[in-house]
Amino acid sequence: MGSVYLSCTRGNQPVALKVIRREFAGDAEFRRRFQHEVRAAQQVRGYHLVPVLDHDASGEQPWLASAYVPGVPLDEALAAYGPLPVPVALQLVGCVAQGLASVHAAGVVHRDLKPANILLGVSGPWVIDFGIARAAEATQLTRSGGFIGTPQFMSPEHGTGAEVTPAADVFSLGLIAAVAATGRHPYGSGGALTVATQIANTELRPPDLTGYPEQLRPLLERTLAADPAARPTPTELAELCERAFGAALQPRDGWLPAPLAAAVAERERAMDRLLAARTAVAAGDGRGAATYVPTQVSGPPGGDMHGAPTQTAPPPEAPAGARPPRRRAPLAVALAAALTVVAAGTTWILSGGDDKSGTAVAAGTSPTNAPAPAAGPATPGKQPADAPPATASATASATASATATPKRGYEPVFVDRPLLIGPPVVGAIITVDLDTPKVVPSGDVSDHEAEFWYLLQLMHFRTPMAKSPGTSPEQCRQAVDTAPLPAELSNSVLIDQKPLKKGDVLCTVTDKGNLAMLKITDVKPTGQPFDPPAYGFLLTLWKPAG
Repeated sequence: MGSVYLSCTRGNQPVALKVIRREFAGDAEFRRRFQHEVRAAQQVRGYHLVPVLDHDASGEQPWLASAYVPGVPLDEALAAYGPLPVPVALQLVGCVAQGLASVHAAGVVHRDLKPANILLGVSGPWVIDFGIARAAEATQLTRSGGFIGTPQFMSPEHGTGAEVTPAADVFSLGLIAAVAATGRHPYGSGGALTVATQIANTELRPPDLTGYPEQLRPLLERTLAADPAARPTPTELAELCERAFGAALQPRDGWLPAPLAAAVAERERAMDRLLAARTAVAAGDGRGAATYVPTQVSGPPGGDMHGAPTQTAPPPEAPAGARPPRRRAPLAVALAAALTVVAAGTTWILSGGDDKSGTAVAAGTSPTNAPAPAAGPATPGKQPADAPPATASATASATASATATPKRGYEPVFVDRPLLIGPPVVGAIITVDLDTPKVVPSGDVSDHEAEFWYLLQLMHFRTPMAKSPGTSPEQCRQAVDTAPLPAELSNSVLIDQKPLKKGDVLCTVTDKGNLAMLKITDVKPTGQPFDPPAYGFLLTLWKPAG
């Protein structure tokens, strides 16, 4: 649906800000539905629900703001710490069911319930993003054969295009219960559309639940029923969890396993530090202004089923130099300096006609590198933080000076200059200027001299960066022209998939037209589950001869 930002109200209360993607914003029916659905969501109140505070459907890019919970998304928790103990999973599912009861009582259906939309906080789980996905289902995207949602956690009726009712959320929560308690999806560990196909065939081939814990199995049998009418209501599901748990569902401090509780506590401390820094800056300049400092709102691990992205369409390219028009001032939040940290996924289109095999076709890029819209105008000659991954042709168009036809031959400027980059810390942006060379631990993304920058959430390449098969300037330049890496590598990709390894040779054409080669000499993990590593490089720089 969009990109999530961290911002603050004028009263210094943190909020999570979602800026809707441009291709949705250009659809008049979407805007109408978005306005209706967000207003409905604002009426929803209940424990374990993160309230929607404000929204604007009239600007160039619609947005909504909700309260910020400094918790760990369930998908991250499962990836970092493994399955939850069954009693903890029962508390989690029961509390989420209580939240769904309030959502459904207001006439809203979540439609995209998944681990990434459940935050684990000190006082219990919290549900986010309820009801908003429905607005996108009126767009041209779905009218042309796509769907909005997350295939691995869809109900059978949602996946087949039938009517989606509150019972669909109950089915999704049953899947979450199984994954949270065991790490195993009831329909297997295949790709998104493979799992979705298995779910759609539940009536003919129900999942095998014999391997799940006894406490959990009755709950799974009822929630994963093919017939929506046979599933329990959220209130009944909460009661099932309470009976299986053997006590009232009242999570308090200490309800989470110690390592996970420590991770939640660290996020709370990080937020406290950021708010204190903002207050100090506001007091220091005497005008009440503030410098916003980036932190991680959430970040599903790349390629992980638990953190599977909501399936949406890739945005069209914004016109060069486009600037958003002036709009009304938001009632609750300041938008000026928030930083993108989460991008929505790609679209899975269920192919009919020409695809005789019945397989899915991914439109655009892979979910790990899926694009999201920029919140403001891009700096000329530079991709925004949430731009689509670069391709050889797209990046060449965006940075023509960097990819112009090279002159014959190169002359060395310096050889094997050591560089140490990272690890990034909360609130810091590391910028790297390869021409100088210079690494700035507390840099600025507006630095036009930097070839790339690195922060806690991602590594972003301003100029096309490629892996080279060799160390000659000719091999380097050809790699840049023909096989650049994605423009962004998220922290989860850097940690889980390790695309940058010791011994790799990276090449780029710098902002000044020189050819830079970075040989990776070391990769140093921090030991923290969500923090990307530091990298050691030897930098060689050539200038075109003549």
